[in-house]
Amino acid sequence: MIILITILAYFAALMAFSRITSRRATNETFYRGNRHSPWYMVAFGMVGASISGVTFVSVPGMVMSTDMTYIQTCLGFIIGYFAIAFLLLPVYYRLNLTTIYTYLQHRLGQKAYKTGASFFLLSKMTGAAVRFYVVCFILQRFVLESLGVPFVATVVCMVALIWLYTRRGGIKTLVWTDTFQTTCMFLALLLIIYNVSVELGMSPIEAVKAVAADSHSRIFVFDDWVSKQNFWKQFVSGIFIVIVMTGLDQDMMQKNLTCKTLREAQKDMCTYGFAFVPTNLLFLTLGVLLMMLATKEGITLPAAGDELMPMFAASGYLGQGVVVLFTIGIVASSFSSADSALTALTTSYCVDIKENGADECLRRRVHIGMSVVFVAIILIVNAVNSSSVIDAIYTLCSYTYGPLLGLFAFGLLTRRAVCDQLVPYIAVASPILCFVIDSLIFSFTGYKFGYELLMLNGLFTFVGLWLSGKTSLSSYSKETTHYR
Repeated sequence: MIILITILAYFAALMAFSRITSRRATNETFYRGNRHSPWYMVAFGMVGASISGVTFVSVPGMVMSTDMTYIQTCLGFIIGYFAIAFLLLPVYYRLNLTTIYTYLQHRLGQKAYKTGASFFLLSKMTGAAVRFYVVCFILQRFVLESLGVPFVATVVCMVALIWLYTRRGGIKTLVWTDTFQTTCMFLALLLIIYNVSVELGMSPIEAVKAVAADSHSRIFVFDDWVSKQNFWKQFVSGIFIVIVMTGLDQDMMQKNLTCKTLREAQKDMCTYGFAFVPTNLLFLTLGVLLMMLATKEGITLPAAGDELMPMFAASGYLGQGVVVLFTIGIVASSFSSADSALTALTTSYCVDIKENGADECLRRRVHIGMSVVFVAIILIVNAVNSSSVIDAIYTLCSYTYGPLLGLFAFGLLTRRAVCDQLVPYIAVASPILCFVIDSLIFSFTGYKFGYELLMLNGLFTFVGLWLSGKTSLSSYSKETTHYR
C-alpha cells in the first residue's frame, strides 16, 4: 500500500506542476515554451529525459558482462554534444525552427522534409513505446501485480496521466516536470547506493575504494580490436549516437529550442554533455556494489543483467525503503522520457506532417491520438510476449535513424542539390542495403555489426543523395545556403 501511496503522491506533484505552468498556454507554449526556459533547468532535466526507466534497470546490470566499458561510449557522447552545440544549434536558431526537420524542407525540398519527419515518427513512437512497456512490465511484475492491478489498467492509467499533465503546457510543463523528475531519480539512485553500501558494511569512501579495486570496474579496452568493447569503436560510435539520437531527434532537441538565445542553448547542451559521464558512472557503480553484495550473501546472480537491480529491489532484501526508492526512480526516469516523446510526436505530426501548427484543436486531437497509439503498441508487445519482438523493434529504430544522419549530413556538408522525388526511395533503400550487408558478413565471417551500422546507414544515404543530385543548388537551396 505504501508503494501505491508513493506513486499517487508523485503523480499529484506532477499535476501541480502542470497546473502552474499551463496557465494561459497556447500552441507557442506547447511547442516552444514561449522561448523563456532557463538553460540550467533544461540541462538538468535533459539528464533525466535521456535516461529512461530501461536505463535505470539495464545499466547497473551491464557490469555483469561488460564491466564499466559503457563509460567509453559516454566519453564519445561529450564530443557529440559539443558538435550539436556548435554545429547544429546555430542552424536551428537562425532558422527559428519549431521542429528541426523543417531544415530539410529549406535545404533539400518537400519530399526530404516529409521523409525525415516520417522516419522520426516511426522511430520515436515504436522505440519510446517499447521502452515504456519494459517499465510498465517491471512495475506490474514487482509492484502492482500483488495489489491485483491488471496490466491493461497499469498501461492505460500511466499513459493517461502523462497525457493529463502535458496536454496544455506541453514543452513548457516538461521543462519543470523533468527537473523535478530528474531530482527524484538522482535522490533515489544515491539513496539506493547508500543502502547497498550499508548492507556491505562500508562507508561511502570505503564503497568507492572497493568499487575501484573490483575487477568489474574496468573501463578501457585497447588491446582487443575485435571486441565490441574496444575503446575506439565505442568512443567514435558514442559521438555519432549522440549526434543522431539527440541532435537529429525532435524529442531531445525540442527542450533546447525553448531557451531564450542560442548562447544559452549552447551552455545547456555542453553542461548536459559533461553531466552524462558521472551520471552513468553512478549507475554502473551501483551494479558493482550489487554484485559484491550477492557474493557476500551467497545469492545467485540472475542470468540476464537487466534482472540484477529488480531482483534486489523487489525481493525486499534491502528493505521496504529501497522498494519505494526503486519505484520512484524507475517511474521518474521513465516518465521524463515518455512525456517528452509524446509531446515531440504531437509537435512533429502537427507541424511537419499536417503543416498546421497554429490549429489548437488539431494539436489536442493529435495529442490524444498519439497517447492511444502509444497504449496500443504497448499492449500489442505484451500480447505477443516475446523478447525477439522487442529486439526487432529496437533493431528497426537503429536502422531508421541512419537516413536522418545522411539527410542532415548532406544538407550541412555540401552545396549540392538533390532530386527531391528520389529522396524517400534512397532513405528506404539505405537501411535495406545495410541489412543485406550485415546478414552476408555475419554468414561468411561471423561478425555482427553493432553501433557502426548507424554510420554505414548514414553513409549509404549520403552517397545516394549525392548520386541523385546535381552541381547547382535549386533556388530554395541557394537562399538557405548560409544556414549551414
